[in-house]
Amino acid sequence: MNEVALDRMRKMSLFGMHRAFKTSLESGKTENYTPDEMVSFLINSEWDDRKNRSIERQVKNAKFRYKASVEEIQFDNERNIDKNQVMRFADCSFITKNENILITGSTGIGKSYIGTAIGHQACCLGYKVIYHSTPKLISKLKIAKADGSYIKEIAKIEKQNLLILDDFGIQPFDAAGRAMLMEIIEDRHGKGSIIVTSQLPVSKWYDVIGDKTLADAILDRIIHQSHRVELNGESMRKKTAKLK
Repeated sequence: MNEVALDRMRKMSLFGMHRAFKTSLESGKTENYTPDEMVSFLINSEWDDRKNRSIERQVKNAKFRYKASVEEIQFDNERNIDKNQVMRFADCSFITKNENILITGSTGIGKSYIGTAIGHQACCLGYKVIYHSTPKLISKLKIAKADGSYIKEIAKIEKQNLLILDDFGIQPFDAAGRAMLMEIIEDRHGKGSIIVTSQLPVSKWYDVIGDKTLADAILDRIIHQSHRVELNGESMRKKTAKLK
């Protein structure tokens, strides 16, 4: 009878319940549960399994460059990171308010790590997140323009609750890039959040975008209702190398 139940759980894709019941049978722990406790145990096991698989899908779809977590952020005083501020970001209320986060600082200081860590936390809370290196995104969209998949790519970005634009300003924008950036920002304004990381201070972003009129329009939408994290200190990569 138990084998029949296990087979039906598997066929109904109740994988968490199947694994929990099978483990309980093999360990002989089923006798320790009342019927009510066993039902609750199996339902909770299935719930946890589905939640974990959902988070795995969200993280996979986000296409993060590397793994990062809020718990692993190093809150050194010299880096000018306000731990309370980052912990507030971790509850992702900024996403529900359609607010943005701008993280600036020199190369290797940990901008991308912090942005990715917040993005990973958002995935854990059920938000749709997509990560892009800004120069690579613009190149990808230019190719999409040529092969006819541009609208599909833009629509995919628009559907995300949180867009992470990493390495913003490494390359100056040409006319096509500015237009694409404007479309992305306009689509998200008041409807989604953005995390931008950049080696350049925000005051230099006008020069990188290039066209004053478009720069004003783009940055007005990004900077409005944004939180700023301005990192200081030595490159984390250099520190890590010194310790080896």
